[in-house]
Amino acid sequence: MKVYLSADIEGIACISAPSECDMNSPDYPPMRAQMTAEVAAACEAAFDAGTREIVVKDAHWTGRNIDPRGLHTPEGKSLQLIRGWSGHPFSMVQGIDASFQRALFVGYHSAAGSGGNPLAHTVSGRLFSRIELNGRTASEFYLFALAAASMGVPVCFLSGDQAQCEEAGQLIDGITTVATLRGEGPSAVSLLPDAAVRQIRDGVRRAIAGPLPALLPMPRDFVFKLSFAKAAEAYARSFIPGVRQVSDTQLLLETSNYFDVLTVLKIAARMQ
Repeated sequence: MKVYLSADIEGIACISAPSECDMNSPDYPPMRAQMTAEVAAACEAAFDAGTREIVVKDAHWTGRNIDPRGLHTPEGKSLQLIRGWSGHPFSMVQGIDASFQRALFVGYHSAAGSGGNPLAHTVSGRLFSRIELNGRTASEFYLFALAAASMGVPVCFLSGDQAQCEEAGQLIDGITTVATLRGEGPSAVSLLPDAAVRQIRDGVRRAIAGPLPALLPMPRDFVFKLSFAKAAEAYARSFIPGVRQVSDTQLLLETSNYFDVLTVLKIAARMQ
């Protein structure tokens, strides 16, 4: 079995402040270590459950957060780590294709505008106040689980904040989730690091060994709305082909091709 793993940091155990996500801050190293530990636990469990090959995408900020020395490959198995960003619209699931049988999402968080996590955002907290797809608030999980689904790859596991786990359970029948924390205003009520690692290991083992979950349904058409924190940011991006400005702070894309959605999102985010 070949498995894809996408990892973020704002949904790992005990994280609660922007400085803990910032590699230039002294608060960052313990959270980097915890992100690495949670990803390592997921990989170990997947290998134990019979996975032959894993590709991990470091999907937070610079894409250079996971300590490669914390990941280990059993003899006869394969583990690759994707660091940095290629610029491909698949972004947080860069490199996923139909050769993978299952996908795992580790350390994911609630969408912009949600109270489920004190660090809730979608792609860029500075840039976007809200992102919607077909009238639904779009989390990073939803956007990139759809990218996986477009390749025929079901997401079988998610760890992250409780609200994000609840959304995943509503979207995908049969997905296994581990809630590492829940937001309470600007605070987080969290599992301790060791408990989160243990629960992720157990959850991934069950997810890989168990029945294949349902594939996330792919809509036939897409109405994609980007709401910006500042009107000037929306105006500067209103010239992206296919996009139209519908208010001072909102851009709209209508398409039948999901890759167009991710391409517009990538271009808009990279213009920061």
